[in-house]
Amino acid sequence: MQHNSTITLPPEQDSEEALASRRRRLRFRASHRGTFETDALIGGFVEENVGTMNAAELTDMEAILEIPDPDLTDWLFGRLPLPPERETPMLRRMVDACRAKGVGIAG
Repeated sequence: MQHNSTITLPPEQDSEEALASRRRRLRFRASHRGTFETDALIGGFVEENVGTMNAAELTDMEAILEIPDPDLTDWLFGRLPLPPERETPMLRRMVDACRAKGVGIAG
């Protein structure tokens, strides 16, 4: 008896197909945070940058989206400093992008 089944393995995390799927999920999650301000800030940043993010940067961004909105918006608006223990290259990039656009408290 001949058996003609194929096994489909999940794509590697950094395959182009997997990266494209992760980018689509990030775009959606970043622009559906729950408040207009966070949707605009975070969603805008992701939309501008996600197309060039590699697998490690996508992982960093996915972790950022797990941060509660009150903490994240306080850091992005400059109401509170970004705690060193929470700082990642991507989160620093987001904070700097917000400051460059004049978001938040002037200091």
